[in-house]
Amino acid sequence: MRTRFIVGNWKMNKTASEAVAFVRELTRQVTDCSGIQVGLTPPFTALHAVRETLGPASTFLLGAQNLYWEDTGAFTGEISGAMLKDLGCQFVLVGHSERRQQFGDQDAWTHKKVLAAIRQGLQPILCVGETLQDRDSGQTDVVIQRQLRAGLAGIGTPALEAVTIAYEPVWAIGTGRAASTEQAVPVHRMIRRTISELGGSDTGRRVRILYGGSVTQKNIADFLVSEEIDGALVGGACLEPTSFATLIQVAIGSHPTTA
Repeated sequence: MRTRFIVGNWKMNKTASEAVAFVRELTRQVTDCSGIQVGLTPPFTALHAVRETLGPASTFLLGAQNLYWEDTGAFTGEISGAMLKDLGCQFVLVGHSERRQQFGDQDAWTHKKVLAAIRQGLQPILCVGETLQDRDSGQTDVVIQRQLRAGLAGIGTPALEAVTIAYEPVWAIGTGRAASTEQAVPVHRMIRRTISELGGSDTGRRVRILYGGSVTQKNIADFLVSEEIDGALVGGACLEPTSFATLIQVAIGSHPTTA
């Protein structure tokens, strides 16, 4: 049985002091995450403050929003997996659509970042998704399979089983227009089939696949009702403690079906 994973992606929001206040309030409201995992991805500048505020016994996981594929060197402005690991990070986002769309991250770069994360003992969350033009032209499966095969090339088990996939339709991110379950579930099934082709059926069954794209406390249960969707990558709804706490509680209490 795959453990549900709810990840809050703060993007470029919250100073270190704001992050501390957020975490204190969130942990006051959410004292038990039994049955699921919850991850926070603050900006790089707030990682240390969040780790210190959470403390060593926290059940919340700490993650980063990006990394560079080299461990050290003359790469001004970049952050390595080794640095993230030293800060206490347990996972890292790779290939988020905003990185691909706004900063030119290519499939080849994403692949290197996945390898770097695995090398440093970080769990990569590989983000894949289609644009509205891709969907309207019937290219959703083609685009996502390309991103998956490029990002995971040459990675065998057990390393592949440590990767989480986040399906985030680009047209749904930050727009308030989430995909419907009727749109999301078939894509999740296709992703799982592709993982099975890359690493075998057992690996395909074990890899977690999250949905991301305008997830809120009001619609998350609609996604989690399907056994194909193992959690959520949350953007705007994770930036306010009560909103994110409510979303977490919904995730704890909802039960999947074969939808």
